Amino acid sequence: MLKSGTSIVGIVCKDGVVLGADRRSTAGGEGMSIVMKKNKQKIRNITDHIIASYTGSVSDIELANKVLSAELRLKELKTHARPTVAEAANLLAISTYRNIRTPSMVPSIVGTLIAGVDEDGKASLFTIEPAGSASEVTDFDANFSSGMPYILGLLEKQYHKDVTVKEAIELAKDCIKSAIERDSGSGNGIDVFTITKDGIQHAVSEEIIPQYK
Repeated sequence: MLKSGTSIVGIVCKDGVVLGADRRSTAGGEGMSIVMKKNKQKIRNITDHIIASYTGSVSDIELANKVLSAELRLKELKTHARPTVAEAANLLAISTYRNIRTPSMVPSIVGTLIAGVDEDGKASLFTIEPAGSASEVTDFDANFSSGMPYILGLLEKQYHKDVTVKEAIELAKDCIKSAIERDSGSGNGIDVFTITKDGIQHAVSEEIIPQYK
């Protein structure tokens, strides 16, 4: 099974939200794992104002992203109103909850961080754990990504409530780099997105190339 071991991170700032992720996808089980892709984009657009970062089975991630994007577009067409970040998070949580409770030989496994900006200019971050619960994040989170222990350990020391988006970009980069150093499921690159009242920006796009000595 192709999977995204993944290091993902979301940081709530006083002037927005920052999302970061690595680029490695792997396949295999506990005994053996092989790197399958080195340029997998793990932060994806759902709408023009909402993005998500995923961890879990790649096929489940692709389906979740497509279905959520389509459902939110249909809601917008029916109501003539832009879906909020909270609505997107809760819709995905319901879908995740149902999927893992549907009998299957290959259970759905997806963890998600959703961030976006509402029409009133408020940026927010939600986490949807693999069991299907949705919670708003008020500081930081790494969901259940394989790099989570290293990311949360770093943020416990360096995060503060008055952090700015500019500062959090560098903090997110440090989080992903720290995870890559110890987590075999993470690596090959770093992407960081900012979400503010001015919209969504791809602030960092870095490839990590092995240096042989």
